[in-house]
Amino acid sequence: MITLSNLAIQFGKRVLYKDVNMKFTNGNIYGIIGANGAGKSTLLRAISGDLEPTKGSVEMGPGERLSVLSQDHFKFDSETVLNTVLMGHTTLWAVQQERDALYAKPDFGEEDGIRAAELEEQFAEMGGYTAEADAAALLEGLGIKTAKHDKLMGELSGKEKVRVMLAQALFGEPDNLLLDEPTNDLDLETVEWLEDYLGNFEHTVLVVSHDRHFLDQVCTHTVDIDFGKVTLFAGNYSFWYQSSQLALRQAQNQRMRAEEKRKELEEFIRRFSANVAKSRQTTSRKKMLEKLNVEEIKPSTRRYPGIIFQMEREPGNQVLEVSDLKAVADDGTVLFDNLSFNVEHGEKIVFISHDPRAMTALFEIINGNQQPAAGTYKWGITITTAYLPLDNTAFFNTQMTMLDWLSQFGTGNEVFFKAYLGRMLFKDEEIQKAVNVLSGGEKMRCMIARMQLKNANCLILDTPTNHLDMESIQAFNNNLKLFKGNILFASHDHEFINTVANRIIELTPYGSIDKLMTYEDYIHDERIRELRERTYAGQR
Repeated sequence: MITLSNLAIQFGKRVLYKDVNMKFTNGNIYGIIGANGAGKSTLLRAISGDLEPTKGSVEMGPGERLSVLSQDHFKFDSETVLNTVLMGHTTLWAVQQERDALYAKPDFGEEDGIRAAELEEQFAEMGGYTAEADAAALLEGLGIKTAKHDKLMGELSGKEKVRVMLAQALFGEPDNLLLDEPTNDLDLETVEWLEDYLGNFEHTVLVVSHDRHFLDQVCTHTVDIDFGKVTLFAGNYSFWYQSSQLALRQAQNQRMRAEEKRKELEEFIRRFSANVAKSRQTTSRKKMLEKLNVEEIKPSTRRYPGIIFQMEREPGNQVLEVSDLKAVADDGTVLFDNLSFNVEHGEKIVFISHDPRAMTALFEIINGNQQPAAGTYKWGITITTAYLPLDNTAFFNTQMTMLDWLSQFGTGNEVFFKAYLGRMLFKDEEIQKAVNVLSGGEKMRCMIARMQLKNANCLILDTPTNHLDMESIQAFNNNLKLFKGNILFASHDHEFINTVANRIIELTPYGSIDKLMTYEDYIHDERIRELRERTYAGQR
């Protein structure tokens, strides 16, 4: 349990929030949401003790242990992977180190024996004798195989380190757990493992994430940072988003009487509650909507970018034909082989693989930027494409202003290009910034504006939600659902995939799996699960 009393955080004259009085209780998972800069991560830092609040206090239950997902991926480079995880339970680790040091003494005496016995008792009470097995199981669940458990952290890749740090935070089932962007650099299967793990976690969890499906799956409550306040209400992200949009529509309709508004809100809560009760989400098992209050529903101050893809011409029936395509990575790894498929009119295809390099290679090949190791591809004569690459670094190696940069990719006057940048939430004074100093999110919004200028009928998107905030992801997602042309994409965002894709193609070194279905159906179909296992083993 975590209790915030009169908490306030202020930097100079800027007040993030004040008078925060809130209690986070056992068995609940709290998703913290808010616009960029609202203070989501800052709130976690204040709770963890990493940041001293301007005013107020943070308290935990007597004897409770707090664990935090570390963002320092180099801190443990000289430690083994397994020991790094064990260090997550600081008390257990300290007991183990003292005990081992005692047993290593050449002059082990009677007093040492008494102290060793005390330590052995503490070690047993904290589950020390199964600690290594428990830590190894966490690592396996997060995709770090046994062969790497004795390696030094410094030998791992950045993505592997992220998983080890997550295992460290989860180790020993802490009483209070703080997770800041825990799904970053996790593949979809590992995210699902984490969802299941947290679904059975009986302690207190606070999580900041841009992954909407993850928040919907695990969160029983939402902490919304808006209006300079921190507000707690029952329900997951989808409930917050849909209810805030309903409240916004009501606010725009000033003529609606108070009683009519209340009835509409109550009907919304009733329908949402019924949908959750029927779902497979972990939130449905935790009665997340027990205490919903009509008065909690308010329009948000957040702004959503205007992401609108329009087609200059209708695509014909022949979109893309791929025959026996093969791609090999620089290290000799076969990314995919014997890849053949035809794209039909109106299809929105997500490409997935155990190796994310496979999707990037495919998109680079069909955009003419890379040669395949074998095979051919052919675009239909009516097809125009717009490509959002995974790596956009080369586009921004210039000191051009944002306005001049965008002007390269279309024809029109200054007002025309300002309108596109304005739709992407760039203010007039911002568009004179040099593009080489933009943040990752700002660069991504520029790339999306560039794509919109093309008016293409086929969009190719390589992990399009990277670096975007929740509002941009939601706006992007909403428009792609309505887009009438073709979409070929890869993503780590479960919600994005499930609401956009109507066809799944999985790339493997031994062929592909191609299904016309939703992603949710694909990952939970036992027959497909067996087919995937055989395919990756080279057996068809």
